[in-house]
Amino acid sequence: MLIIRKYQPSDCKCLAELFYNTVHTINAKDYSEEQLDAWATGEVDLIEWNKSLLNHHSIVAVKEDIIVGFGDIDKTGHLDRLYVHKDYQSQGIATIICDNLENAIDVNKLTTYASITAKPFFLNRGYKQIKEQQVIRNGVSLINFIMEKR
Repeated sequence: MLIIRKYQPSDCKCLAELFYNTVHTINAKDYSEEQLDAWATGEVDLIEWNKSLLNHHSIVAVKEDIIVGFGDIDKTGHLDRLYVHKDYQSQGIATIICDNLENAIDVNKLTTYASITAKPFFLNRGYKQIKEQQVIRNGVSLINFIMEKR
C-alpha cells in the first residue's frame, strides 16, 4: 500500500539519494553522462534542500517503509521537484504525488520545468509546452521545457 505523507527534515538525505539515482538511471535515455553529472552531482546541499522543501508543500510517497517518491510545489503553483525511485517506475506513483500537489494549491495556473524524460507525463496531465529552454548547470547545457496547466 502506498502512503502519502508530509515531508519531514529527516527525509532529506534519502530524497537526495533518490533524486541522484533516479536522474542517473531513468533520465539516462535522454541526457548524456556529462549532462546527468551536471544535473545530479551527488553533492546536494542538504541544508538548502531541507529549507526549500519546508517552504513548499512537500510530500513523500512510502511503500513498505521505503521512500519511493517525492514532490513539492510552491505557493505560486510552481511544481519544483517530482521524482520516483528508479525501481518503482510505471506504478502510478508520480500521478498520485502530482494529484496531491496540484490539489494542495489554490491557483489559476500551475507551472513546471519538465525534463525531456518527464515532458510526456506532463503533456498527458494537460500541461502545455510554453517554451523549450537551455539551462546551464555546472557549465553544462541541458534542455528542459517550461510547461503550464490552467
